[in-house]
Amino acid sequence: MKRNSELLRRRYLIALLALPLIACLIRQDSLKAASQQTPVKFNEEVVYAQSEDGVPNAGVLFTAANSSAKSTAIIWVHGWGVNFYQPSYVKIGRALAQLGYSCVSVNTRMHDVAFNIGDRNGKRVRGGGYWGVTTEEGRDIAAWIDFMSNRGFKRVVLVGHSAGWSEVRRYQAEKQDQRIVGLISASGGFWASTEKPDTELLAQATRLVADGHGDELLRLPNPRFASYISAATYLDNWSTPAELKDFFGLTTSNPAFTRIHCPILAFFGTHDDVGTQKDLNLLKSCIKRQATGPSRVDTILIQNADHMYTGQESQVAQRIAEWSDGLK
Repeated sequence: MKRNSELLRRRYLIALLALPLIACLIRQDSLKAASQQTPVKFNEEVVYAQSEDGVPNAGVLFTAANSSAKSTAIIWVHGWGVNFYQPSYVKIGRALAQLGYSCVSVNTRMHDVAFNIGDRNGKRVRGGGYWGVTTEEGRDIAAWIDFMSNRGFKRVVLVGHSAGWSEVRRYQAEKQDQRIVGLISASGGFWASTEKPDTELLAQATRLVADGHGDELLRLPNPRFASYISAATYLDNWSTPAELKDFFGLTTSNPAFTRIHCPILAFFGTHDDVGTQKDLNLLKSCIKRQATGPSRVDTILIQNADHMYTGQESQVAQRIAEWSDGLK
């Protein structure tokens, strides 16, 4: 019995001493297998584009490897108060490049809450959510389309995330740019607000703009995104025509949607986003009432995604790539 116990003890010690060696061999085999996999390479570059009125904007371009690159590129336009290097935007851009779609995540004059554009005729010009004039954002979008065209991409899919969707759709409704082969609403608002402007603030903003003081800040009584907004921005927001605000024609008889001819994709995340399947269903019902419009409109839900798609960036990229593969 004593001899058997001693033998078992020795075997136990040998097994214990061998564990680190076994673990090391397993790790080496794993690393060897990983090194044998062919990674999908892409280039990542900070880039710049200047609008026709002289506003410079930065972005980050993810260029797919030549062996897998698609002829269509993706332009991602940010939402309110953020910028091109938002972590989720960067992850989506990288994932798209790995799927063969070169993607540029861009700034417009509406990026961040506020920033200094520069001096013009001795006067400081500001941008961002507080000071940017949204109807001028189309000039920045045009500059980025030109930029990608100069990089060899004659076809682009234009994505507007959140508030960025309003200006993406407005640009195409007004310009009908033939280089745009698809529009994507990434958690963009669909329905025009029934909220009325504050008459006193509207009158004040009108006076300030007329007097050349459009950059003066107004304090909003019931803020959504911001407590302040410039007089020029406030006036510009409330001067947007009804057919652009009610883009899909929930209550408007001649919505801007009818001026769009390229396909549209609209999606929301299923977790704490600004819209749900109910909104997508309502969107489809509005589209059916219109005599003209895009050749097709598709809607999907991004599973387990919030408004910024945190942790689900690869899923977003995959769905965009799959949809873009079907564009003519």
